[in-house]
Amino acid sequence: MAVNATPQYKKAEEEYRRAQTAEQQIACLEKMLVLLPKHKASEKLQSDLKTRLKEARGELAAEKAAPKKVRTYQFPHQGAGQVVILGGPNAGKSRLLAELTSAKPEVAPYPFTTREPHPGMMAWEDVAVQLIDTPPITDTFFEPYLQNIVRSADVVLLCFDGSSDDAPDQTAEVIRQMTQVRIKTLVVATHADDPGCADRLAFFDEMFPQRFEVQPVEFERAESIAQLRDRIYKMLSVIRVYTKAPGKPADRKSPFTIPAGGTVEDLAERIHKDLAVKLTHARIWGSGVHDGQSVGREHVLADRDLVELHE
Repeated sequence: MAVNATPQYKKAEEEYRRAQTAEQQIACLEKMLVLLPKHKASEKLQSDLKTRLKEARGELAAEKAAPKKVRTYQFPHQGAGQVVILGGPNAGKSRLLAELTSAKPEVAPYPFTTREPHPGMMAWEDVAVQLIDTPPITDTFFEPYLQNIVRSADVVLLCFDGSSDDAPDQTAEVIRQMTQVRIKTLVVATHADDPGCADRLAFFDEMFPQRFEVQPVEFERAESIAQLRDRIYKMLSVIRVYTKAPGKPADRKSPFTIPAGGTVEDLAERIHKDLAVKLTHARIWGSGVHDGQSVGREHVLADRDLVELHE
């Protein structure tokens, strides 16, 4: 039996994913519990929401009890998605940001070079993806604000230094520190051409059997970096949708991105909430439709569809 969550619940769930403070998370979770259909199939999800709510309230209490000078950071979502880069010391996080974006983080052979979060935009075809480099995580060093940054992201890149024998244990410590955060994660094995990289990854896989997808990358090879770009974008599970105003040319340069399986209504909400309310129908040029075909708000869009929205 399916949960059959309502559109209102799904919107509250999306707001929760974007929340970057404990107070915002609590408000969203409370709303989700009210909106969630109550039946046998939803009991597990209800329990999970109550657990998350308890954790968020604990975080808020800890924040209020902590010294007032504790640092916090908020990064509004930009582009096709938000991707946070995590890892231990010298795992290649900052090099990753520098290779994939135009950002200029400090890259050095000594640990703890990154002292605060550093954002950049990664180009992929005609869209951009927001990447955020973060300070390293160890058993003795962990910035509390990282929990909220990671929780509101779409994907985590977990850097694994393929040239270091310490990488399996260092990466495992990052996972242990972030155990309360549930988010899609890709392990990025830097220095992938190192002769011992495969053995170190095999040892890591024994620690977390088949739990993580892995993408090896060698920064000295352009095709390896390009493959990583593709993998990051695919991890976001979004589609590109182009738009045109009635009687006007199509805008093929700046597509909107919505989750795969998204509808005309989802696109309208992405553009403006008022447009979603006033929407009557849309005309579509693209996959599975006749050019200019009229469809309703529940029509499921495909990648690179062109949509003309009508109020």
